Amino acid sequence: MMKKVALHNLGCKVNAYEIEAMQQLLEQAGYEIVPFEPGADVYIINTCTVTNIADRKSRQMLHKAKKMNPEAIVVATGCYVQTGTTNLDEDACVDLIIGNNQKKSIVEALRELDADPEPLSHVIDINHTKEYEELTIEKTSEHVRAYIKVQDGCNQFCTYCIIPFARGRVRSRRMNSILEEIQKLAKAGYKEVVLTGIHLSSYGTDFTEENETLLTLIEKVHEIDGIERIRLGSLEPRIVTKEFAERISKLPKMCPHFHLSLQSGCDETLKRMNRKYDSTEYRECCAILRKYFDLPALTTDVIVGFPQESEEEFEKSYKFVDEINFYETHIFKYSMRQGTKAAAMSGQITDAVKSARSDKMLELHERHATSYEQSMMGKELKVLLEESIVVDEKEYYIGHSCEYVKVAIAQKEQYKVNDIVCVKPTSFLKPHLLFGEAVGI
Repeated sequence: MMKKVALHNLGCKVNAYEIEAMQQLLEQAGYEIVPFEPGADVYIINTCTVTNIADRKSRQMLHKAKKMNPEAIVVATGCYVQTGTTNLDEDACVDLIIGNNQKKSIVEALRELDADPEPLSHVIDINHTKEYEELTIEKTSEHVRAYIKVQDGCNQFCTYCIIPFARGRVRSRRMNSILEEIQKLAKAGYKEVVLTGIHLSSYGTDFTEENETLLTLIEKVHEIDGIERIRLGSLEPRIVTKEFAERISKLPKMCPHFHLSLQSGCDETLKRMNRKYDSTEYRECCAILRKYFDLPALTTDVIVGFPQESEEEFEKSYKFVDEINFYETHIFKYSMRQGTKAAAMSGQITDAVKSARSDKMLELHERHATSYEQSMMGKELKVLLEESIVVDEKEYYIGHSCEYVKVAIAQKEQYKVNDIVCVKPTSFLKPHLLFGEAVGI
């Protein structure tokens, strides 16, 4: 009898890619994919471990799966199972443990468990492998935009981050494999791809061939017929050189949307975080992008309340974020992660102070985001239509511009989801959703 499998993902876009790849392997093996609800025979939870809170959510989801069907097989996979601090081997709710770099073996592992129902563990020492785990997708739940994993692992060892221990060292995917996957997705109708990885800027640094870098990969993807937009995942600032910006600015398919990881605008805090740049270098990278692209959308991440962050240091960070004038700033209150250097630092900040600093940064984000969106008024934006919505009993198509600004148009018969439409925004339909008239495809 065909077994029913329910899958649930926690965490980043890389995790999301990997669970979709596992789902397609299971479908090819004859399993029936069902919603994450009571009634499944197998529950697979792709876990996250980026914070202690992520650990707790991972445990809760594993226990929830067992409660939904005590007779079901519960599979724990992903980063939470990889760090070696979870004691999942002793958790009666978990029947099968699959670490990172072992997800491609999901079908074989389930068959092995069928033959011998004793709990199994497939976890390697991720810190001593140079193998990139080959996973591929032929479709994605986003329907119009495909995230493509091109790289795994990280060598940075920021003091707040456990991910190098969960994902191992930098391992890059061969360019031919990436291009082949994207060609198939283009033939299936996908028009936009997002290149992503655990530390995307490191792509190719583990290769001996000089022609396989992130820059050359982008240029090769640009040649694929059917792909009309290329977007990048999170970048480290130092990858943004004049040569990098100049060459990608000559690619019409390249989206002028760049997420540059910041974490703090204060040099003293950056040093404690073990980030590999200072605020001056970061500012120069933003200036380079703004030189080669017209009104690029620059977005970032900022941590507030990092250990020992004084009021003066926070104000330096706040002022820097204000001066750079990002389109979007994703603000995170520092969350202690056991096993990291930052967790053992003195001068931990209280939750009340973190919340106050977060609120102040959020207000700044709102102001900058609205200002950038207003700057798009009257411009002709190319919008990839993604879904239909109803607002005040009126039907609209919504999608994102090349800058990743959300835009709505009135629903009309000549347009459909996955069309790229030229839109001239004139107003806000609601906060952070522009409305405009379509002026052609």
